[in-house]
Amino acid sequence: MSDFSHINSKNNPKMVNVSDKKVTKRIAIAKATMFLGEEVISQFTNNELTTIKGPVFQTAIIAGIQAVKKTSELIPMCHPLLINGVDIDINIIDLEHIEVFCKVTIEGKTGVEMEALTGANITCLTIYDMCKSISQQMMIKEVKLVEKTGGKSDIKSPS
Repeated sequence: MSDFSHINSKNNPKMVNVSDKKVTKRIAIAKATMFLGEEVISQFTNNELTTIKGPVFQTAIIAGIQAVKKTSELIPMCHPLLINGVDIDINIIDLEHIEVFCKVTIEGKTGVEMEALTGANITCLTIYDMCKSISQQMMIKEVKLVEKTGGKSDIKSPS
């Protein structure tokens, strides 16, 4: 018998059966840190940059929300979920870096960590796509889960 929940007794992949779990409120927050560089950040005005593709942060937030909703289509063992809410916040933290926080809320039988991590990643990738005409030196430096509540255990990492 495997110690992994996604492997069955014949060592084949399976999707975890959550039918016996209780519905609880579950929240996950992921954080991504991204290097944009001075060349890109210096062009922002009032925490926004509009390129030929449109407003960067606003478009990236919409992309991140879409990604949260499509996580189960991208990651094979993720359950399709009815998401209650997604909140993405992007902050310029210094002359070269930004932070992206993606908070996902659900009332369900399984957690939303993967959805929050996916939302943060796609937000950053969209920023890269929209700013690559300015610089291709951008880099997603770190993506991590900073908080999870509901389910078996709660996690709170230093952000």
